[in-house]
Amino acid sequence: MRKACLALLLAASVTPAFAQDKTFDLKISHWVPASHPLQKSLEDWAAAVEKDSGGTIKGKVFPAQQLGKAFDHYDMARDGIADVTYVNPGYQPGRFPIVGAGELPFLISDAKGGSMGLDAWYRKYAEKEMKDVKYCLAFVHSPSSFHSKTKKIVMPEDVKGMKIRPAHATMANFVTSLGGTNVQSSAPEVRDIIERGVADGVTFPWGSLVLFGIDKVTKYDMEAPLYTTTFVFVINKDKYNAMSDKQKAAIDKNCSVEMAGVVGEHWGKFEDAGIDKVKAESGHEVYKLTAEQTAAWKKAAEPLVKTWADGAKKAGADPDAALTELKASLKKYNALAE
Repeated sequence: MRKACLALLLAASVTPAFAQDKTFDLKISHWVPASHPLQKSLEDWAAAVEKDSGGTIKGKVFPAQQLGKAFDHYDMARDGIADVTYVNPGYQPGRFPIVGAGELPFLISDAKGGSMGLDAWYRKYAEKEMKDVKYCLAFVHSPSSFHSKTKKIVMPEDVKGMKIRPAHATMANFVTSLGGTNVQSSAPEVRDIIERGVADGVTFPWGSLVLFGIDKVTKYDMEAPLYTTTFVFVINKDKYNAMSDKQKAAIDKNCSVEMAGVVGEHWGKFEDAGIDKVKAESGHEVYKLTAEQTAAWKKAAEPLVKTWADGAKKAGADPDAALTELKASLKKYNALAE
């Protein structure tokens, strides 16, 4: 009888341990400075996952390319070098053609709604286009434009002969079509290439312009909603698949359209605040476009839609249907540019 009681007591003491989910410590990697709003967004994301998983999934954020170069972050998640990464799909032209629709000029008007609209639309395409990883969410920053050191860019033809660091593949195609030359670099390298004269200008959002010190080497700033950049959070598949159903649910809850909006809004407010900062600086000319100038830019950008469509079709998507769906999704979230 005594042995039976001891056995029951022993079973009672070990059962919770067997029922407890395995603990995961996620390495979360990005490539912008720790002072960038993305750092807090990822810290908040990790805290939410930890809470929803009952403390069994923890995360540590590694900023500023500590775990690898900006261009490598998708492969870092795929290969398990990091567990969660922040990716700019446009850093690798041709690899993720479908999501590139979010880069098309004069399409997205707002960071929060644009992020929600893009994410809601892209989810079904991500299953194929980013099948090497567990897709989490997509988002955009506030609409942005050209900043240059050597020359005021007002009309599309002004880009001819200039060396521009583009934000992504779509902007690179645009620069080329306008007679400019692309200079490839990750965001942390932009100030240096402009300072050294390797590039004359850049397409970049406003708050980040100040954060990266690019405002110290540029002079002319176009205030127009020319483009946005698409970004994604992706997760190592093996790490996700090793989790319990409850833990997967905690991840899934925070890989949602709503969370995409939270990340986009946080970043968007940061970028929007940069406009006034640049305007207050001496030596900067911030200028808006007239209706006629804007019309000229929109017309010049029209071929980019066909270029995107060709890439999307090769990737197995129906480009006409996909773009129609994206516009409807952006409209739903009040972020379709007029």
